[in-house]
Amino acid sequence: MYRSTLFLLLALLLAACSAVAPAIEPAASTASQPSLRAIELGVGFIPSVQFAPFYVGIEKGFYAEEGIDLSLDYGFENDYLKLVGTDALQFMIGSSDQLVLGQAQGLPVKYVMNWFTQYPVTIFARAEAGILEPADLAGKRVGVPGPFGATYIALRALLDSAGLAESDIQMQSVGFTQAAAVSEGLVDAAADYAVNGPVVLAAAGIQTTQIALDNYLRIPANGLVTNQKTLTDNPELVRAMVRASLKAIAYTLQNPDEAFGIALQFVPEAGGDNRMANRAIFDASLPYWTPPAGQRPGATDPADWQAAAELLARIGLVDRVVESSALFSNDYLP
Repeated sequence: MYRSTLFLLLALLLAACSAVAPAIEPAASTASQPSLRAIELGVGFIPSVQFAPFYVGIEKGFYAEEGIDLSLDYGFENDYLKLVGTDALQFMIGSSDQLVLGQAQGLPVKYVMNWFTQYPVTIFARAEAGILEPADLAGKRVGVPGPFGATYIALRALLDSAGLAESDIQMQSVGFTQAAAVSEGLVDAAADYAVNGPVVLAAAGIQTTQIALDNYLRIPANGLVTNQKTLTDNPELVRAMVRASLKAIAYTLQNPDEAFGIALQFVPEAGGDNRMANRAIFDASLPYWTPPAGQRPGATDPADWQAAAELLARIGLVDRVVESSALFSNDYLP
């Protein structure tokens, strides 16, 4: 009985990027204003309510106020890293692990604004599997979209925290079907954004256990990334993107119902029969976008960047500890 419900809820999450209807333009399009600079922001995944702050920033005119005509491009974080590093794109959303990989490859990328204040990836399993901590993953079948991106890095980091290597588990590439793979018993556990797979299964009445990376290691999560050329040639553009994005995030947190409605304008397939599931995903995302009390919005801690640099060297994804001060800057915050 739960299977049909589950796959209904997964309709958006399991759609291939090519099958997803393109995001619609806001009613008050900025395209007719020649004074605005067209900027494309690379984001991971597919059109989703998880990108609500950017939809809000476009619809409410926060980017236009800064002279920016923003559009989103959807794909894979590792692909955008190369595009931004070579200045084919000026901006992307990325996490600290991607910055370490980029710097190790000689890509002049830099993180300039924090968005997710907690690392959003978790390892989740059906409650009856008894997978409660990283050590419990030993010998288990663990699903990931593939050996790339934040989900893979989080899995490797959690294994490392338990003294385990990738060879100590049976890693399986399952694409973006983690929830279905776990619910159908194709894998024992899977790595996914905490607001995706576990939320979808909860909506289908399936209880899960979760292992969050932040409980074992703190590294900077998703935020705004640019390149050295943009920082050198147009630092005010970077500041404008940061100001507009922080304003959009704050507005989303203060006006969640309105923000969700705006997101549905840009991702209409998230409404209708999928509305309840996507509202659950949206609501689960809000704590990840909320700055902790006393923390400057958009800022990251140098110690967390050092932890990220050391992690990727320790698990063998880079051949040296990258200089952490080259990875980020808090200087472009308002």
